[in-house]
Amino acid sequence: MANAPPAPAADGPSVVDIAANLARVRAEVQAAARAAGRAADEITLIAVSKGHPASRIEAALAAGHRVFGENRVQEACEKWPALRAAWPDAALHFIGALQTNKARDAVAVADAIHAIDRLKLAAALAREMERQDRRPACFIQVNTGAEPQKAGVLPAGLDALVTECRHALMLPVSGLMCIPPATEDPAPHFALLRELAARHGLGHLSMGMSADYRGAIAAGATHVRVGTAIFGPRPAP
Repeated sequence: MANAPPAPAADGPSVVDIAANLARVRAEVQAAARAAGRAADEITLIAVSKGHPASRIEAALAAGHRVFGENRVQEACEKWPALRAAWPDAALHFIGALQTNKARDAVAVADAIHAIDRLKLAAALAREMERQDRRPACFIQVNTGAEPQKAGVLPAGLDALVTECRHALMLPVSGLMCIPPATEDPAPHFALLRELAARHGLGHLSMGMSADYRGAIAAGATHVRVGTAIFGPRPAP
C-alpha cells in the first residue's frame, strides 16, 4: 500500500479551519453557477497560496483540494517540489507577473501560466517548452483597465499577440486572464474579457478573486482565483 501523504505541519491553521473555508467557497461557487444556469464543474477553483507556508497548502490538500496558484516563481520553486512529491495529483497555476528570465523555472514548475502579456515573454516560454518538453496551458493576461502599473497586454494589442502566440510560436493558448481595477465595478471588465475570448475562440476565462468571484462566474469565468477566503490573510513577511 502506498504511504499516505504527510499530515499538515503544526505551524499553520488547522485542517478544520481550511477545510471549512474550502467547503464554504465551493458551496458559493456552486450557488453562483446555478444562478447563472451553469454547471459547477465548468469552473476551476484555484486556491491562491502565494505568501502562505507549505503547511497551509498541506491543510488544503488534506481537505481534498488539488488546484493551487502562486504568483512568485522563486516561492513556487521553493515550496512545490516537496508538495508534488507527496501529492502528485496536485496542479499549480502561475498567476503573477512573469519576468522573461524566469520563463525556465515557470515552465518547469507550473501546469498553467496565466501571465503572458508580451511577445518577448511568449517567445521565451515557447523556447523553454521545446527544451523541457513540457507544455503548460497558457492564458494571455489582458490589462482591461489600461492601468500603467499593471501587467497585461492592452485590449488593442491582443489580436496581434494571440496570432503570434498561436501561429508563430505554437503556444498552447487556452484562454485569457484579467485583474480589474480595484476601484471600479469589475462587471464591465469581465464582460470585455468574455467578448475578447469569444472573438478568438478561446474557451477559458481566468477572472474573479476573493471579493468578486461570484460576479465573475455569472459573467462566464471558467477559472476563479481565491486566496484570502480560503487561507485567510497572508502572514506578515
